[in-house]
Amino acid sequence: MFVKNQRSIRNKVSCFGVGLHSGSFVNMSLLSAPIDNGISFRRVTSDGKVLGEIKAQYDYVSTTFLGTNLVGNDIQIATVEHLMAALWGCGIDNVIVEIDANELPIMDGSSDHFVFMIESAGILEQNVGRRFIEILKKVDISEGGAHAFIAPSSDFSLQMEIAFDDKVVSNQSCEFFADTNSFKIELSKARTFGFLKDVERLKQQGLIKGGSLDNAIVVDDNRVLNDGGLRYKNEFVRHKALDSIGDLYLSGARLMGHFHGVKSGHFLNNQLLRKLFADKSAWRMMQFNDKFDLVS
Repeated sequence: MFVKNQRSIRNKVSCFGVGLHSGSFVNMSLLSAPIDNGISFRRVTSDGKVLGEIKAQYDYVSTTFLGTNLVGNDIQIATVEHLMAALWGCGIDNVIVEIDANELPIMDGSSDHFVFMIESAGILEQNVGRRFIEILKKVDISEGGAHAFIAPSSDFSLQMEIAFDDKVVSNQSCEFFADTNSFKIELSKARTFGFLKDVERLKQQGLIKGGSLDNAIVVDDNRVLNDGGLRYKNEFVRHKALDSIGDLYLSGARLMGHFHGVKSGHFLNNQLLRKLFADKSAWRMMQFNDKFDLVS
């Protein structure tokens, strides 16, 4: 579904959950934002005092190990990718995300709860054309056996491939084409995943303190430990596709291009954006005003 105008949410909506890595309880609210605001994160105290605000942009990404984390203006906002994917999937251009902790709630490990929040808040159509980043030439990046590129296309599309030394995950691939409804149906319910053998080591590193079978797929000895099994036959690669959409939405606008990732994760996705925007001949900002016009 091609949307011409920018969109925000109509009403404030809130949720409560736990941070995957911090284990901290967090309240999060989505608030309507004006045209051209983009996505921004506002850190507040439990009594509502504003500590700082940061734009959801690739150049504020600080660390990418097991999540995409933003740092700037004296605040940190961790694990933003699942919400960013939901905002992209629901066609939201402008919103303020207000949280009273340093990490977003993990919910069930997918984007499904965030999609529900956005739909519950209602979509506000704004009377200014949507901005797009048009990819003008192929940009690619590789590291440690992983590879990713983005190339020109008339809309956004994605192809993802993963490979793990485990019979349950194994080699998987998926394709995705931009459409609000297709994200909700095809990707939004795909959960993050990990291996039981890694749990103790990660906890010793101060990570996944809030992790459980309620918010992640856990694999052990070539089997899924979660009651009910998988939501999709290839849920693992679909979640990697979801992650990539969330990471790429940190470009600051919707991309018109084809992304292809092979074993790509948060780090490579961010490095690809940095390489893309460092080359001014590789992209241009466009805005829809009955036709596509360059944004000066």
